[in-house]
Amino acid sequence: MTNAPILAAQDTEDLEVISARLQDAVAKVGDLKYLPKARRFVAVLNRFQWENGEKTNTRVRSGLHFDGVLSVKSKNIKMGAHGAVLSLLAIRFTPAGDGSENPGGKVELTFSGGGAMMLEVECLDAALADLTGPWAARGRPTHEEE
Repeated sequence: MTNAPILAAQDTEDLEVISARLQDAVAKVGDLKYLPKARRFVAVLNRFQWENGEKTNTRVRSGLHFDGVLSVKSKNIKMGAHGAVLSLLAIRFTPAGDGSENPGGKVELTFSGGGAMMLEVECLDAALADLTGPWAARGRPTHEEE
């Protein structure tokens, strides 16, 4: 592991920072795992280093995890296609909204092409850390203007 700082998220604003860091990260379906006994969801992704500015095109391997995960569902993702590559667009948290002090809710990981993973969580508890040093990316991700 590198000496990269760990980003933690325990509220929506924190998760927005992690989401921004992971925009355009790519991962194989097989690198996204739900560990029900540990109540943990883990992902290993190759993230584009947006924080390095416009002149640098590098990626780094990063680990993301969510704790207190009660269930995971996927939509438009073939979970058995372990080698298929997904491109992450955003991560969002929606509180349970049941009017109580319940800290739980749903975390949605949205992928290009309409894929999504929904995590039901007891509370928002996530962390992101870089696992390797950077390497040159093949190109810079682009997005169409809406």
